[in-house]
Amino acid sequence: MENKIKIPLFCSLLSGLIFACMAIMGSDKLLINLTSWFFIVSVCWYAIQKKSLTTWIVVSMFVGIKIGYDFPEFSSNLKVVSQIFLRLIKTVIAPLLFATLVVGIAGHSDLKQVGRLGWKSLLYFEIVTTLALIIGLLAINITQAGAGLDIGAISAHDSLPVVPKQTFNDVLLHIFPENIAKAVYEGQILQIVVFSILFGIGLALLSEKQKQPMLHFCESLAEVMFKFTSLVMYVAPFGVGAAIAYTVGKMGLGILVNLFYLLATLYLALAFFLLFVLVPIALYFRIPIIKFWKAISDSVALAFATTSSESAMPKAMEALEKFGVPRKIVSFVLPLGYSFNLDGTTLYLSLASVFIAQAAGIHLSWSQQIIMVLTLMVTSKGVAGVPRASLVILLGTASSFGLPVEPIFLILGIDELMDMARTSVNVIGNCLAAVVIAKSENEFVIGSN
Repeated sequence: MENKIKIPLFCSLLSGLIFACMAIMGSDKLLINLTSWFFIVSVCWYAIQKKSLTTWIVVSMFVGIKIGYDFPEFSSNLKVVSQIFLRLIKTVIAPLLFATLVVGIAGHSDLKQVGRLGWKSLLYFEIVTTLALIIGLLAINITQAGAGLDIGAISAHDSLPVVPKQTFNDVLLHIFPENIAKAVYEGQILQIVVFSILFGIGLALLSEKQKQPMLHFCESLAEVMFKFTSLVMYVAPFGVGAAIAYTVGKMGLGILVNLFYLLATLYLALAFFLLFVLVPIALYFRIPIIKFWKAISDSVALAFATTSSESAMPKAMEALEKFGVPRKIVSFVLPLGYSFNLDGTTLYLSLASVFIAQAAGIHLSWSQQIIMVLTLMVTSKGVAGVPRASLVILLGTASSFGLPVEPIFLILGIDELMDMARTSVNVIGNCLAAVVIAKSENEFVIGSN
């Protein structure tokens, strides 16, 4: 490592250690504040020398925390910056999915592989998400994070957002688009995927003369969208920093202490899932873990800071392709996983559902909890694209099992912090799924693109 990187890195680590020690010992506030700013300047200096998007995203989180804590009123105005970034990313998703899926299907004309990719992906998704649900269930039963909480302190004037009740027919109809323009406008990823797959199959059945013009158009469109994504990534640190600053300014750092057990339970359960489910899967399929992490780290950092899986999708697709997963597999498995393989979200749902019962002082037997998990296995698959999807499921679960809704207010109070972790795991799980499916098709070659 060159000296120009070593020096700022050393300053960052030293200033961070001094700041942490002063904060723990309760030193003078002015001194703590000066030390924290020195730490911020040091990490920015390091990021300038490092010249890495991942580094800048991580540094922007620290800057956002500092700005949000010191200037909460100013930070409340920064939400628009993060929203601009998310809007730019969302404009990429529909044309990118359409172009890559159509090229992946029609460009190879192997319709049997499309069916094979479908059943392999769904089988893998079901196994992994079931394990996530079980881990969440065990974690909350071990920690008993909801036991003893006073839900009577919740204001009677509070009201939950109104969410539509989802029947099985609604879930089924939600898969199929009635209007592709409407699906694009509403950001319905699964509907866009279904339309693109059918469009790609229809294009594959045409003669070469009729097929090639549209195929060339989609190939060009895909490349333009990847370049578009690269341009948007230049403003990613600003969007990330603004999102963190807004969250801290609105909620304060004190929220990190409140409901600590629930947060700790979720984070530890997700860490357990990563170490004892996803890592063994990677080892079994002989996926180089360190190289895999380096490939997707930018996407995970974006997902963590913005709490949006969509913000990470274009970057993740590009990263996986460079890592060695063929575009036709990435464009099929990754968007499908966003509807059926939300590992972090499903783990959170099983954990939160039992937490609601514990907070309300209601004892659920293991048989009742198992039935609840089986219910979540179904309901957690069909609400992707529905606003506040996790809230829809939690309300539905509470209603189905006779649980009060008041404890959900406690969860919503720290939902932003919980969403950071579960969204990151969603992205990691879906990226790994794409590599696993590529491995199963014998089409994965490290650095092939």
